[in-house]
Amino acid sequence: MQTQKKPENKKIKILAIGDIHGDSTLVKNLADRAEKENVDLVILAGDLTMADQSTKGIIGPFLAKKKKVFIVHGNHESIATTDFLTEVYTDTKNIHGYSTIHKDIGIFGAGGAIGFGTTSEKEIFDLLKKGNSYLKGIDKKIMVTHMHHAGSKAEFSGFKGSKGIKEAIEKFQPDFAISAHIHEAGGLIEKIGKTTIINVARNAAIFEI
Repeated sequence: MQTQKKPENKKIKILAIGDIHGDSTLVKNLADRAEKENVDLVILAGDLTMADQSTKGIIGPFLAKKKKVFIVHGNHESIATTDFLTEVYTDTKNIHGYSTIHKDIGIFGAGGAIGFGTTSEKEIFDLLKKGNSYLKGIDKKIMVTHMHHAGSKAEFSGFKGSKGIKEAIEKFQPDFAISAHIHEAGGLIEKIGKTTIINVARNAAIFEI
């Protein structure tokens, strides 16, 4: 008697970008790229607007290509703005302090940045801990923040990273950690344990998990 092979889990292809700052032309080009490269979902890692302005054309082009969108806020928009975007646009989810499961992938995050607004190290860690707590039993995870972690190569900019984010990476060991915030750090890739850390900034990354 032949035994059936267990079907392999199909990899999910993801496009991640941050620091859009209301650039609808950039979004349109990325949406076209997402369609061309058959991306499954899109992650927007904060600073979608410029000081809570220019929300037009940031989400819609991705949805028009039938791509789900997951977002956190940066230091240029409020939580209220990202909540508004998820209310207006279906297939969009704000994962700040929360998580979502797409097929067999768990995605959790926390927006904001230390030193901009009221976000503290404890708050950002607790939000990531909360989001991760909903993903028990999920093996593949992606953590999304706007800010980079303490000790990151992105600190060449002079902006110190977050100790709370670094602690979350070390404790929860997601497969990928996505960050932005430092524009000049776009494209930097680092490792902590099993976690691959990608600072996307305005330099979009496409990866599979």
